[in-house]
Amino acid sequence: MAGARPLVTYTLIAINVAVFGICAAQANSTDVAAYLPPLFDRWALSGIDLAAGEYWRLLTAGFLHLSLIHLGVNMVSLYLLGVSLEPALGPRQYTAIYLTALFGGSAAVAVFGKPEVLTAGASGAIYGLMGALLVLVLRARTSVAPVIGIIAVNVVLSLTLPNISILAHLGGLLFGAISAAVFVFVPGLSRGWGVRVAWALAAAVLLVAVLLGAVGPQRST
Repeated sequence: MAGARPLVTYTLIAINVAVFGICAAQANSTDVAAYLPPLFDRWALSGIDLAAGEYWRLLTAGFLHLSLIHLGVNMVSLYLLGVSLEPALGPRQYTAIYLTALFGGSAAVAVFGKPEVLTAGASGAIYGLMGALLVLVLRARTSVAPVIGIIAVNVVLSLTLPNISILAHLGGLLFGAISAAVFVFVPGLSRGWGVRVAWALAAAVLLVAVLLGAVGPQRST
């Protein structure tokens, strides 16, 4: 897979940019959070809406952004991580990890967050890619200090900067790392069936994230 073009990464960036463009056009401003245009209001994540059965928000919130700066920072981060990780993991595994991290971030917000607060952004999925990078470094048996340093700095920023969901970041990091570990380590444990077992386990991890996100608001009400 070395040298392969990161088409999934490019596609994800294109989708995020297109969705932001629609929201900005509806709001007539790039400060989307200040105006809450219809698409943003319909797609953003909140425990109240999830409790009402609007489960699509667990996915769609990951493609919304509050402002042009928010979008820019996340898309640059996605590009920098994706151009290395997608060829290393393969497009299918990379996509599975990204989506699992996205749902994992949403699940953390649904279970532990304030139900009335709207949450949006690709950061949870991007933190999941950081977790995947850590897993690859562990497999390569090289120093994990640089990756842990990057993750630690980002976590500190999440705790200190306003309007950032640390829950989405940590949930995405955890589920992304678990999903990546399944794909990286499980195939080597079982000859012949290893890849199938890895995909089955990865699907189970994704299902857990989705169910936590769907059930979380009901448990907190």
